[in-house]
Amino acid sequence: MQPVIVCPACGAKNRIPEEKQHLTPKCGRCGASLAGVPISGKVNHLSDAAFHAQVEQSNLPVLVDLYSPTCGPCRIIAPVVEALAREYAGRLLVFKLDTSSQQMTAARFQIRGVPTLLFFQNGQLVDQLVGAAPRSEIEQRIVQLIN
Repeated sequence: MQPVIVCPACGAKNRIPEEKQHLTPKCGRCGASLAGVPISGKVNHLSDAAFHAQVEQSNLPVLVDLYSPTCGPCRIIAPVVEALAREYAGRLLVFKLDTSSQQMTAARFQIRGVPTLLFFQNGQLVDQLVGAAPRSEIEQRIVQLIN
């Protein structure tokens, strides 16, 4: 499935063909620049500084995977999160936030262990899942989020 960028100006969903992903994208409906806009269909990296703009102001539901590069369970669920990002392209944005280097967001949401998955709807935290949960449980929460 092709990655999707939702235009922050008009809300149009723009599919980005593989051969054009190296170009600076612009919206097919309104022509606004889509540079720096997160891509649905892939896992986007997130920083503390970008959290508000990327997650809390998103037009789409958001899944944030808080992880640490040294965490074994985090590495176990990473391929599951990547597969779900592709499967729900255009309906969900997925981010990864490294809690070892981006500590402000982890502190804000009182994250005590990783992996932790945070689910956002309309900029608000609506669900949280701690630990290396099975794909079926993560997907069930995504389905509730997008419906």
